[in-house]
Amino acid sequence: LIGHRGVKDLKPENTLESILTAFDLGLECVEIDVKVSKDNIPLLLHDDSLDRTTNGSGLVCDFTFDEINKLDAGYYFYKSNTEIKVPNLKSVLDLVKKKQKYLNIELKPNKKYEELNVKNVLQEIKQASYDKIYFSSFDLLSCVSLKESAPHLLCGFLNDNFSKVNINDTIDICKKYNFFSCGINLNFFSSSIVNQFVENEIQVTVYADNNISKVQAQNLLSNKVTSIFIDDPR
Repeated sequence: LIGHRGVKDLKPENTLESILTAFDLGLECVEIDVKVSKDNIPLLLHDDSLDRTTNGSGLVCDFTFDEINKLDAGYYFYKSNTEIKVPNLKSVLDLVKKKQKYLNIELKPNKKYEELNVKNVLQEIKQASYDKIYFSSFDLLSCVSLKESAPHLLCGFLNDNFSKVNINDTIDICKKYNFFSCGINLNFFSSSIVNQFVENEIQVTVYADNNISKVQAQNLLSNKVTSIFIDDPR
């Protein structure tokens, strides 16, 4: 089980509080969304804009990290003022390294800045000198850029819709660029799809729009799914 944005049903997503809670509940790995600020600081935020998960407004790429760090990243969750902030990637790496846990970094690129995003994230990873990390992205350019810059790092391709990129093409992409896994939406899960990936030595992870139940999780794991993104592991 991988904590989705920490544990986003229990604490404000992509915050230190959410990540710590995931570890306190016994999870060994969390997933976070990373993109860069106007001044090229990798930070945790899922959306292109600040509007949904902070009390700010506008595109992330239009603000410096110091400006974003002044915002309240907990108000939307608790419906009251908090001291919870948008963390930078460095602080998360420090925490994960201290706890000796695993981290899945989903690359959330600012459009047209995909390669720059990857470059800045990799600089942070190098400085942290920590290897219990793997990457993933829905953005193929980000995945390819990562593997070209750091072939030794693990990267998985995320495909939310097989009508856009079909199963065979997805497998071909993973093999061509040496992506070790593919993340699929629960809505598209079937044992036959998983088998096609597994037969090609590609691991399958599953995520969903809502929290995955215990029964669903048991079914996925019994059908050769490697890992499941969970919003509330209880």
